[in-house]
Amino acid sequence: MKIFRNIAVAFCLLACSTVVAFAAPKTIKVATDATWPPMEMVDTAKKIVGYDIDFLNAVAKEAGIAVEFKNTAWDGIFAGLDSGQYDAIISSVTITDERKAKYDFTEPYTSIGQILIVPKADMSSRKIADLKGKKIGAQIGTTGAFEVKKVAGVELKTYDEIGLAFEDMAAGRVSGVVCDEPVAAHFALKKQEYKDKFKIVGASFTKEAYGIVVKKGNKELLDILNRGIKAVKAKKLDARIHSKWVK
Repeated sequence: MKIFRNIAVAFCLLACSTVVAFAAPKTIKVATDATWPPMEMVDTAKKIVGYDIDFLNAVAKEAGIAVEFKNTAWDGIFAGLDSGQYDAIISSVTITDERKAKYDFTEPYTSIGQILIVPKADMSSRKIADLKGKKIGAQIGTTGAFEVKKVAGVELKTYDEIGLAFEDMAAGRVSGVVCDEPVAAHFALKKQEYKDKFKIVGASFTKEAYGIVVKKGNKELLDILNRGIKAVKAKKLDARIHSKWVK
């Protein structure tokens, strides 16, 4: 009987080791607001694509995990993380002290700045303060909106999606738009219907870093993501991704 028990134990150990060897990588659910090109957007095939998507996929590969993206409106994206609808957020989220008080961030994976876009017919505006008495558009809850709020005499008009702000500027309902530099370049310089209408003016007036967001105290996931980010940067994969999406 002892021999049979030993054989049974051996088979059990072999089966368990086989399960471990062929187990699927851990899958994390990640929210992104795919209305912020070229960082995150939906392509003609209805697939979520962009800089952040490629970057996190590269991070996941290096870290040995899988990612499932969930397209989520910006105004509810943090609440969804709070309620456990997903494990993390990658959506051009600027690392700020206010956000760090409530969430944990990975190490920064890229840096950008806020910049002003105005109609080409505007020959005098170079900064937000030059538009006193006028309306400026920005996406709600973004650092661009926060910057407009700091300037007295201008009226902030917020939008659920940044594309709506550019639509309003094309229609003359706002006199400027403030957003991240890559997004400004996409709409003002590359988008066919806008490149002859809008221009980027002045220099970027903030210096910001993007990070991936996780729940406060989720050290295990934070460590996994940071390990992946470190590997991506070491292999210079981030530079390839940047050159693909931000030109």
